[in-house]
Amino acid sequence: MSTRFAWLLGVVVLVSIGLLVACGTTYNSSSDGLVVIGSQGSALLQAFSFSLASGRISAVYNSTPSTSNSTCVLPGLPSSIVLDPAGAFAYAILNSSTLCPNSTTGIQAFKVNSDGTMTAVGSVTTDPNPVALHMDSAGKFLFVAEGVGGGVDVYAIGSGASLTAVPGTYAFNLPLGFQTPNFVALAATPTVFPGTGLNGQQNAVCSTNGNNAPTLEYLYVADEQNNVVWEFGVNTSTGALQNPPGYSQVQSFVADSQPAGVSVDPCNRFVYVSNYLSNKISAYTICNGTSSQSTTCPATAGGDGSLIAVSSSPFSISGGGASGPGPLLVDPFGNSLYVLDLDSNMISIFHIAPVSGSLTPGTPAVVATGAKPTSMAIRSDDSWLFVTNFTAGTLSQYSVTPASGGLSPQPAITTDTYPWGVAVK
Repeated sequence: MSTRFAWLLGVVVLVSIGLLVACGTTYNSSSDGLVVIGSQGSALLQAFSFSLASGRISAVYNSTPSTSNSTCVLPGLPSSIVLDPAGAFAYAILNSSTLCPNSTTGIQAFKVNSDGTMTAVGSVTTDPNPVALHMDSAGKFLFVAEGVGGGVDVYAIGSGASLTAVPGTYAFNLPLGFQTPNFVALAATPTVFPGTGLNGQQNAVCSTNGNNAPTLEYLYVADEQNNVVWEFGVNTSTGALQNPPGYSQVQSFVADSQPAGVSVDPCNRFVYVSNYLSNKISAYTICNGTSSQSTTCPATAGGDGSLIAVSSSPFSISGGGASGPGPLLVDPFGNSLYVLDLDSNMISIFHIAPVSGSLTPGTPAVVATGAKPTSMAIRSDDSWLFVTNFTAGTLSQYSVTPASGGLSPQPAITTDTYPWGVAVK
């Protein structure tokens, strides 16, 4: 009897554990968010479901314990990741590595299934040297920075996440004294404005009903070699890069020392560039030809997308010992700027002045991340922010207070080894 009882008790325990695991690893798109990260240790993607109300998080795809012995699951090491606006498909840069035989370099698309799991779509789209991805706000085009050599590839996104290369029509001429560019980050101006909240609640200055989104689009690219940000025009029908309106070639604007990241305000007012070596943020107003355009834009600028430095730019990030600014993002409502400080394991928080675009430190001015943060993403409703920590092997999670931009740290989540790249829906 004792043996039989022990056996039955064991079955009950196993069933109970199974139920607990099942309850802790579900995803419901109406009440949960989904965060996707890449692991360079096992060459795979992971997905975590989190409660939009409490932030409680659990693995739904490639849980960390289950991948501890995995290697080279994908045909390359993942880095930059983006999700389309609907959260239906993800796109990840894969890099070939001697650690993974037969690996390749390019972009892999993934379908995000209803349960939060992910399925690779087709084969890797070969791309020469992808270092950063950006998708336009309408989800029509995927822009790829090509690193050393100064290239940008553009892909039109078709049904089923298909990618079709788009040829450019621009003239790119290096001014005298410039060196071979190194394009490290890029961001496009919006063609879709942030939506209104419940009952028409206005979340951003441009989210009023009936406010027309821009019909022109520009792409800004950070060049760490020449300490500038380049401006391309974008054909909104085809995605082809072209010269900005009224110019016979691509334009450049002076940044500070070693630009490392670039972000565009979702209301099409400002551009921000992080400068790794100087610990400063360059801020610009966009000459967009609308009522939000700064009075410092010349009358001849019209809506050509040219950039004018904001007064007192560049702004220091040195508060709290922050150093080494890299990736940065403007929150979805255009109120705050978040800067990932690579050398100090921090996020710097700034409030954006709505008319001038100038920056003032938040309260607090910085929050801690894990060791060697690499990438950052914020949910489109401005509620949750995530950071991958490469050396720590963790995912930092923060709840966001939209009105103030404040970040409240939640317990870090253990990931597979060497996480790099994050996107959230």
